[in-house]
Amino acid sequence: MEQLLLHLIGDYVTQTDWMARAKVKTTVAALCHAIVYSLPFLLLSPSLAAIVVIAVSHFLIDRYRLARYVAFAKNKLTDWHLTWADCQATGYPSAVPAGQAFWLLILVDNTMHLSINYSALRWL
Repeated sequence: MEQLLLHLIGDYVTQTDWMARAKVKTTVAALCHAIVYSLPFLLLSPSLAAIVVIAVSHFLIDRYRLARYVAFAKNKLTDWHLTWADCQATGYPSAVPAGQAFWLLILVDNTMHLSINYSALRWL
């Protein structure tokens, strides 16, 4: 439960509008967000390795919008006709309503972060 709360604080409460808008465009914004995101996890007294994994993975997932690729790969498993050109905005086909695709992408993104955070905190 603590990990989930710290994720929510780091990803939503402490993330500024500038970070949210610029993190996919500039490395500086993504780096600032990853550092601010990782700081609350210090409350759990994890290893330095765990904090580094949390920060670096958060930077990479957000900076390069990696959740889109995971969503696309998942969708491609059941529909081989999908093309990246049709799915590149969210990982979901353009036929999926925009609001639905947006929230599904948010869920994939959060699942990626939470899974990596859990693994880092548990095993490092």
